[in-house]
Amino acid sequence: MVEDRITDGRRIAELLSSELDGREDGLLERVAVTNADRDVEPSADGTRAYDVTYRDERLARVFVHEDRARLEFEAGQDRAADAASALELRVRPKATEPPKTLVFLESGAAVKRATDVVQRVGRELEEADA
Repeated sequence: MVEDRITDGRRIAELLSSELDGREDGLLERVAVTNADRDVEPSADGTRAYDVTYRDERLARVFVHEDRARLEFEAGQDRAADAASALELRVRPKATEPPKTLVFLESGAAVKRATDVVQRVGRELEEADA
């Protein structure tokens, strides 16, 4: 039996939110979904849906497009880029000040890998604090 592939940006963002907020193992116990816009509507450029924080520090913002979601990392950009590439997620830098790293979630199946990226960035922050 073939399952439907989830490619709706809003649904992908919801799955990621549930995965990040619902798990309490490892570093994810210190990750939270904050400032959520419950009425967010996808757009071509992406509409901010919520923030991802680690110990009250914003790591990333999540944006919804019609056919995907994207994480826009503000902290741990290099770690996020390396982790996302290693996990076969589409990633690119964003030349802004400060710089950001964009990680694209093009299906519901990408959510678990994106969660791993968030954990790796959180681990880098843990190591920096040690």
